[in-house]
Amino acid sequence: MPPTLGAVLRTPRLGLRLRAGGPDAEGRPVRWVAISELTDPTPYLEGGELVLTTGIRWPEGGGEEADLADYTRRLAASGAAGLGFGSGVAHEHVPPALVAAAERAGLPLIEVPGPTPFIAVGKEVSRLLAQEEYEGLTQAFAAQRRLTQAALRGDRAVVERLSADLAKGTAGRSRGEGPSHWWVLLLDPDGRARHAVPEDAAARAGELTGEVSRLRAARRPSGASVSSRGESISLQPLGVGGRVRGFLAVGAAHGLGADERTLVNAAASLMSLELEHRVPEEGELAAGVLEALLDGELDLREGRADRLSAALPRPPVVVALAEAPVGEEKEGEEIPFRAPRGCLTGRIAGRTVLVGPESAAPGEALAEAVAGSVGVSRPSALDGLPAARVEAERALEAAVGEGRALVLASELPGGFLGLLDGRAGRRMADEVLAPLLEQRSSEDLIASLRGYLSAAGRWDAAAEQLGIHRHTLRYRINRIRKLLPGDLSDPDYRTELWIALRLLEDAAKR
Repeated sequence: MPPTLGAVLRTPRLGLRLRAGGPDAEGRPVRWVAISELTDPTPYLEGGELVLTTGIRWPEGGGEEADLADYTRRLAASGAAGLGFGSGVAHEHVPPALVAAAERAGLPLIEVPGPTPFIAVGKEVSRLLAQEEYEGLTQAFAAQRRLTQAALRGDRAVVERLSADLAKGTAGRSRGEGPSHWWVLLLDPDGRARHAVPEDAAARAGELTGEVSRLRAARRPSGASVSSRGESISLQPLGVGGRVRGFLAVGAAHGLGADERTLVNAAASLMSLELEHRVPEEGELAAGVLEALLDGELDLREGRADRLSAALPRPPVVVALAEAPVGEEKEGEEIPFRAPRGCLTGRIAGRTVLVGPESAAPGEALAEAVAGSVGVSRPSALDGLPAARVEAERALEAAVGEGRALVLASELPGGFLGLLDGRAGRRMADEVLAPLLEQRSSEDLIASLRGYLSAAGRWDAAAEQLGIHRHTLRYRINRIRKLLPGDLSDPDYRTELWIALRLLEDAAKR
């Protein structure tokens, strides 16, 4: 965490004095120092700066009250840590009107005495930043050693150690709070909770099912950030070589800081290695084979797969999916379930899967056994199971959205556009763009992102298209980079954002 305004104020040799800002002013983090005599420096700020000025361009007495009110209000809205006014240069004292305006805007105002050069304030902030970074690295290395020792006792010990280190970390205390409340979950590949600290956090696994399914379906699974119940949740896939062995979920009332991300990434790496060598539990092997077939990770055309092919359902086969598990109550009665002859069943990625010959009607059998919707693929050969799974997922999404018990993939629109159409596509757009849509300035951010992408990242062309100054566009795009979990320089991620923007626009037109 960066140093606070209070730490800068408490540097004796600077002689700084807090003139306005309220009781919480000293707790504000200072990420940099910016010296500016502009009447509006906000297009050049990223947030967290201590802005220093002498007011040399201001009229004698500090200027009009309305101008000072606008100036301080803009700085506060930009997220500036505070305003430092150099007295004894252009103005002998800090203008009283500026003090009043800063107080109303909730902007900390610091008087920098004439003998103190602005460069000295900048050097002190740099020194404090370096000190905080060194202390953070020292603590992170010690925590990583403890995690490595815990890994020798198994994945549960890593979860417990990670939770303990996060709880006593510096993130909360640097803001003047006590130790932050954290919870940590180790999830199976299908999203079920394996270990939870505290134990009642296991109930949060259900909230992550959709995101787990999305990450599993990705060609290159990467981490994701999720917001739920006012908390920020970091979700990391576990595994080596692109094979997902599970997920690590970490939740707290605030987002992860740099030190905390380092700690979580270290735990994820250790647990990935641990899970690669773990002996499968009873039933996991059969479910793993079925899952590998549906993911296309087994090539049944190889001669060595003859015995496996002979043990599988006879094609053409269909894939049936349901969110609800079998064997639970339906309409007040517990319905026992036995898979139709020649069918395979399992619980994969939080969903009940039934794969069997078309003649056995797996979809109808599953619909009778679960208290929820069912989606069914079109008939397929065994080597077409991955595509059939995608069809069944689309059909299930449609069934849930329409409140129907059973939907067949053959009833849905075909082609690539069909994959994006409907509720599933709109939900995907909302999920991808959620960090921007949650902001008060969401319309400006969405419009700026669309203009930036459509202009292939050319600042001048995008700014002209949007009718704004290029520095304003740079400010917005820098903010977007901080809000979004992906990298805007990644062509795959840019494509995903562009499709999400198009889906959002199409939904708005309907």
